[in-house]
Amino acid sequence: MIPIVAQNADFIVVNKPAGLNFHSEESAGLVVLVQQQLQVEQLYPVHRLDKMTSGLLILAFNKATAQAFNDLFSSRQIDKFYLAIANQKPKKKQGWVKGDMVAARRGSWMLTKTQENPAITQFISALIRPGERLFLLKPTTGKTHQLRVMMKSLSAPICGDVRYADSEQAKQEDRGYLHAYAMRFDLQDKHYEFVCPPDSGQRYLDPLCQDSIKTWANPWQFFKG
Repeated sequence: MIPIVAQNADFIVVNKPAGLNFHSEESAGLVVLVQQQLQVEQLYPVHRLDKMTSGLLILAFNKATAQAFNDLFSSRQIDKFYLAIANQKPKKKQGWVKGDMVAARRGSWMLTKTQENPAITQFISALIRPGERLFLLKPTTGKTHQLRVMMKSLSAPICGDVRYADSEQAKQEDRGYLHAYAMRFDLQDKHYEFVCPPDSGQRYLDPLCQDSIKTWANPWQFFKG
């Protein structure tokens, strides 16, 4: 069963498990699984999460709502917040990361110093213990692999990210440590806020990490501009 965070007549918000494909490949993906679970013929994806990423995901019940969400995403009117864990020292502990993303080898991406159509992310972080740090990430744009590339650019790739971290070390992790934690938006004259802490992964469930996550229970208050 896919955990349901919220549901109304127009859309559903689910908590995507880590390691589950968004689209069906060898087996049923998230969208198909939720359709089967709800016994509905069709759901309309309005955004997506990578296979390694867990957390909040919206699916619309009809085309009109899907288009409304597409408009919100394209005009950057949906605030999204992610949690990530790294076990390497970052170049900086908070601030902004901005740069163009260009295709690299084998489906990967690289962050460059140019600013023609940049990926933009604001972030803060907190030390869990020496050698392990929790990040709260707020992407302004929605580029493919944006947060994973951004973390690598800080010299602190996400734990368990076999594409952008050291692959052998990443394979030792029980999951990829990127989680879609919170979002807020206005739709049809109504305001929505959703916060969904991670419920899997030894690093996330560690009491010291949990303490840091609790201090970010209202993540929007930590970012301005």
